[in-house]
Amino acid sequence: MEQPVTDGTTDKPVVLLVDDEPSILNSLRRLLRSQPYEVLLAESGADALQLLQQRPINLVMSDARMPNMDGATLLAHVHERFPDTLRILLTGYADTDTIAKAINDGHIYRYISKPWNDEELLVTLRQALDHQHSESERKRLEQLTQVQLQQLKALNESLEQRVAARTAELQQTADMLDLAYEELKRSYVTSTEFFSQLGNMRLPKAKQTNRQVIDLIQVYCTSHKLDDATCRNLTMAAALYNIGKMSWTDSMLTCPADLIAPQERELYRSYPKQSEALVMTLDPMKEAAQLILHHQERWDGSGFPGHLKGQAIPLGARWLKMAVDFIELQRGLVLERQLNSDEALLYIRKYAGKLYDPDLVEDFVNVCAEYMRDITLTDPAIKVLNTHELAEGMILARNLHADNGMLLLNAGKVLSGLLVKKLIAFEEMEGGKYSVFVRIPDEVGNAQPAPAAAG
Repeated sequence: MEQPVTDGTTDKPVVLLVDDEPSILNSLRRLLRSQPYEVLLAESGADALQLLQQRPINLVMSDARMPNMDGATLLAHVHERFPDTLRILLTGYADTDTIAKAINDGHIYRYISKPWNDEELLVTLRQALDHQHSESERKRLEQLTQVQLQQLKALNESLEQRVAARTAELQQTADMLDLAYEELKRSYVTSTEFFSQLGNMRLPKAKQTNRQVIDLIQVYCTSHKLDDATCRNLTMAAALYNIGKMSWTDSMLTCPADLIAPQERELYRSYPKQSEALVMTLDPMKEAAQLILHHQERWDGSGFPGHLKGQAIPLGARWLKMAVDFIELQRGLVLERQLNSDEALLYIRKYAGKLYDPDLVEDFVNVCAEYMRDITLTDPAIKVLNTHELAEGMILARNLHADNGMLLLNAGKVLSGLLVKKLIAFEEMEGGKYSVFVRIPDEVGNAQPAPAAAG
């Protein structure tokens, strides 16, 4: 067992490299020397497990073929005994049984083939450790929220026996906690958007698509009043539909699909499967993974990867394909020529019945029109008010978030006098100032602003 490669600093991610060939370990150590990691080396599975017992380790990258204990067996032990440690398999053989065992028993994050590409290996390590950090932070916040909920529950039980005058304050706190709990349910959606932003770092700004696809899908969900679960699945699929492209070269990432070289065509057509494989192991992502897998199917059956046809294509995947193509046509990622939004819609109309579900195209065009319209500029009934200017009967035109990003109220909510008072009280408690986008119906256009909450 060799000594760790470190500069003496702390709080670095710890990466353990395992290989029975010292030359491979030395090559990896040289590659990672300039990276912000503390690197540990082990020449056998037994040495690796001993190191894991001695100290926390963020990530283990193991060779597949080693004497006594192979990489898949080692990573299965790591998964069982140290589940928070990420696992990557490094293999120089087309050994599907070993890879399958590593995936099924070791629940590996990814496998990398030898000889590896230095840049792709570094990107994979960064993405893995970023993912681990995000998951750790999410779990920490969930645990903190549960602790706070328990504390507040105990406080409520105590306060109920005290002065009746504090009942209103407790109710207000409970209302805000309900909103916080709803926000927690959407934490996975937030995580997927974070990962899509990481993926976008490999692309020039003019070629980035995920944010626009997400926004377009969310307009569709809102306009069709879809349930929360369907909206979450569609949004997560929009955020990660192209994550399988992250192993491509930079030139291939920015190349229009029509100009992909013949020798790269098979790699291009495999990206939905790669994307699905990366997200399907997460339980909350399973339905979104199916939408990702089939978002390049075509109505006439000429798409990929399953050559599904017509109604056999999941509805969400049919919608996702139109959204992806509409944005990517404007980014020059489909045709050699970059289209404007009107040309992109004409293209989608032209191929209705061939690439796209003909019954969905006109609905999609209407959603795109809504997506491209700024409601604050085109609708004179929309006003931006502070909380003291709000009146009963006004309708929220946009989601209202607290200064810390927590969702307070959804767009479409009709304001009541009591709700206005609660918003004012919560704003004062937070020490913030909210700008509220509201639609003002004719009957309340001349209403007086709501009075400030007492106290």
